[in-house]
Amino acid sequence: MTDDTPKKPGLMSRLFGVGAVAPAPETAKLNWWQRLKSGLARSSSSIGQGITDLFTKRRLDDETLQDFEDVLIRADLGLPVASRIVEAVGKGRYGKEIEGEEVKAILAAEVTKTLTPVAKPLVIDETKKPFVILMVGVNGSGKTTTIGKLAAKFSSEGRKVMLAAGDTFRAAAIEQLQVWGSRVGAPVITRPQGSDASGLVFDALDKATEAGTDVLLIDTAGRLQNRTELMAELEKVIRVIKKKDEAAPHATLLVLDATVGQNALSQVEIFGKMAGVTGLVMTKLDGTARGGILVALAEKFGLPVHFIGVGEAVDDLEPFNADEFGRAIAGLE
Repeated sequence: MTDDTPKKPGLMSRLFGVGAVAPAPETAKLNWWQRLKSGLARSSSSIGQGITDLFTKRRLDDETLQDFEDVLIRADLGLPVASRIVEAVGKGRYGKEIEGEEVKAILAAEVTKTLTPVAKPLVIDETKKPFVILMVGVNGSGKTTTIGKLAAKFSSEGRKVMLAAGDTFRAAAIEQLQVWGSRVGAPVITRPQGSDASGLVFDALDKATEAGTDVLLIDTAGRLQNRTELMAELEKVIRVIKKKDEAAPHATLLVLDATVGQNALSQVEIFGKMAGVTGLVMTKLDGTARGGILVALAEKFGLPVHFIGVGEAVDDLEPFNADEFGRAIAGLE
């Protein structure tokens, strides 16, 4: 029924490095700010090039401001935020020359102002045992990997963690979670591929309670937000959780892939209605020039952004900081 023991390393194990020879240590590991700035380089360079092209030895006029707004919209910041930034740049400077660095500083300040209300840490309520975190999102968003990284974080804080492999459609997802469980010393509750996900979740809640687990992380099958039958299954999983604990899940985190751009808006809207999303995790910000989508999401939905990811390494997922993000996307040092 369940499977708490480490498995013989398979393909996913080899991909994730279990049993592999450790690489030579890096001579100079980048700190988080350096990794964030590097990860957002495609977004910041796209915006920065637009700023350089528009504000070099040119007086500020309507055409320049309109072109700048277009640059910001192409970076997926969204029209409301882009309009506010353009208004801030134009205020008191119309008909005058303005340096690109000044424009970047204004951009960073406006982005930070938009993001500050949603930059909230994920708080684990110590009175809830287990504290149940349901992870949702579409295929390819990085959901299962994010669960592994969160498990590593919670374990490093001294918390007792358990994982539930609720993505029973994909054998690779089950094995991937087992690898992470082996890495961080967390038991993983599984059932064979194709099993009923709600039954597995029921078992996991029982086992987590018996074991005195601090945090139970539940994976779910990646599903497109427009597949009603799959969304109905997700609702069934949530009903099962609430039968065990009416207050659970205590957090429902939607994992979003930054590279999908505007499609993230519809994902938040539909998963929010179906699953009661309480917070966001945005991954793959290092793979896109459209990192501004996080700003558009904050403006439209106001949901807490708990973590962002800028790479594959376990420490490339960090709590979200509005000021750092604003400076990084503007290309400031």
